[in-house]
Amino acid sequence: MKLKKSVKIVLVVAILLIGAGLFFIAYDSFAPKKAAKTATVVNQIEKYGYTLKSTRNDTYKDMFQDLQNILNSDEVDEEAYLEQISKMFVYDFFNLSDKLANTDVGGIDFVYSSAKTNFLEKAEDTVYKYVESDIYDNRDQELPVVDSVNVDNIETVSYTIGTDVTDDNAYQVSLSWTYKKDLGYQTAAILTFVHEDNKLALVEMVQE
Repeated sequence: MKLKKSVKIVLVVAILLIGAGLFFIAYDSFAPKKAAKTATVVNQIEKYGYTLKSTRNDTYKDMFQDLQNILNSDEVDEEAYLEQISKMFVYDFFNLSDKLANTDVGGIDFVYSSAKTNFLEKAEDTVYKYVESDIYDNRDQELPVVDSVNVDNIETVSYTIGTDVTDDNAYQVSLSWTYKKDLGYQTAAILTFVHEDNKLALVEMVQE
């Protein structure tokens, strides 16, 4: 029995589509995959537990070098140290464009040791909640890039950590910042730092 011409055409098209589908499946299976990006430590200030990740941008890398210079002095200028880590925290925490995923939370090195877990959970559920993965360098999402950070005011305060530890020489730092493009993210905060061993550590961030 002879097939009608229209039926033959339909069969040919179906065969071509199946063949194309099988080709793309095979190509996807055997084509070389793009290597996943990883964040490695490229610099560190061991005495203070500060590390610099390879994924951070050039501006933050320069800030890290400035901090290293401050802390390598024979006598550390505490106010310069405070101002530098305040600006670095804001820059690293709110600059989302260089983060690999919503778990790559910036500024964690500057947070008080016993508060880090809670800080990470809150950050991942708020500011970082909608940051898409960029592990394979294929993210197509517009994210904020911090442009400049200003220290507007510094006050010495008394701050109690938990129920029994009080730092009478803690600091409250008021900061404001701008972005390369305004996407509606936070632009001001008050940070509270206390002394923890040999360093200053962030215990509270309040949005202004």
